[in-house]
Amino acid sequence: MEEMIFYVGVSLLVIVPILLLIGTPICTSMGLGSVAAMCVILGVDKVDITAAQRIYTGMNSFALLAIPFFVLAGYIMNNGGIAQRLINLAKALIGFIPGALAHINVVANMLFGAISGSGVAAAAAIGGILGPVEKKEGYDPAVSATVNIASAPSGMLIPPSNTFIIYSLASGGTSVAALFVAGYLPGLIWGLSCMLVTAYFVHKFGYKTTSNYHGIAERVKVFIDAIPALFLIIVIVGGIISGIFTPTEASCIAVVYALILSLIYRSIKLKDIPPMLLATAKSTGLIIFLIGVSAVLSWVMAFAKIPGLIASTLLAISSNPVIILLMMNVIMLFIGCIMDPTPAILIFAPIFLPVVQKFGYNVVHFGVIMVFNLCIGTITPPVGPILFTGCKIANQKIEDVFFTLIPYFVVLTIALLVVTFVPELSTWLPRAMHLMQ
Repeated sequence: MEEMIFYVGVSLLVIVPILLLIGTPICTSMGLGSVAAMCVILGVDKVDITAAQRIYTGMNSFALLAIPFFVLAGYIMNNGGIAQRLINLAKALIGFIPGALAHINVVANMLFGAISGSGVAAAAAIGGILGPVEKKEGYDPAVSATVNIASAPSGMLIPPSNTFIIYSLASGGTSVAALFVAGYLPGLIWGLSCMLVTAYFVHKFGYKTTSNYHGIAERVKVFIDAIPALFLIIVIVGGIISGIFTPTEASCIAVVYALILSLIYRSIKLKDIPPMLLATAKSTGLIIFLIGVSAVLSWVMAFAKIPGLIASTLLAISSNPVIILLMMNVIMLFIGCIMDPTPAILIFAPIFLPVVQKFGYNVVHFGVIMVFNLCIGTITPPVGPILFTGCKIANQKIEDVFFTLIPYFVVLTIALLVVTFVPELSTWLPRAMHLMQ
């Protein structure tokens, strides 16, 4: 058995990194590494059937249907004028403070992310609209890009969130409604942390107020104009929490609602729909295939008893729950730098959950910790999907933006520790709404 674990470990820890280093897509790298490990376990003649069965089983989940619909809803909102109305609302709310455009970027990302559930979509939509305006007002393009990149992941914590749906699947069916509600306060903490660092840059560069809304009547008008977009949040999250419909049904409603609203605004035409469907298919195909391949990897690790080995190793290092959580945070921060959130959750949630439960930590709380960690990874090289998206939208080089991001990394890491060791921030709302015990 120990010899088999050794060869499986070599297959995973050598083949996968080598393939990644030579530029092989992560899903292909994971798949080939897992198949090599299966050859050690089962022999070559049985690998094809078993691997195919595992991939199909991993993909065959009704809950996963929510992902393509939420992705499509994000594309519709990005192209349908909804993002602009949310930006106008953010201007009306906080446009009076110094460096308002930078703070508006943070709030707009939180609002847009709360509807689309995607940090990448938020970075693309809000950055694409606000970036040129900030440049015109004299903002340093690197600073503008940094603010957009740092604040975009808040939408992965504020519901609806595709990452929480993935975690629910990986953790064996944790309530999606409880996870959604648990993300509100940590998501707000993320946004406020970004605004704190943004205020430092505003003071450093002397950015002034540039609000176009000076009276209560104007602000009320903007708020009324944004109500249909905000109502989408109430419909989606409220419907899931109240049990009226499932997350999958909510995602379908989000698409229909966003499409009807965009057509009413006359900001989207029927000819715009096929390209959005194609983009959705490409994004979803990658995610779902990644989930299928991760199921093969999970089977390999479970068969070789690797999760139990890792858990016992962690427990052998220390029996102090604080030390254990700190080690998990360090591991997940590192993993987030080299892996997208979806495969990271699918691989490491089953590994860490037995240890977490042994110490009596809540599964929902740990889900928030894991997602918060991996959100930091989305703005960190070398993978960092939001980092690359934000830089591409702003036409900035990674190296020009990265050093400006360092203060955000520091503050967000402190926020992560607060979320980790103050579990009530994640569990109070779900318990108050009777979504968990």
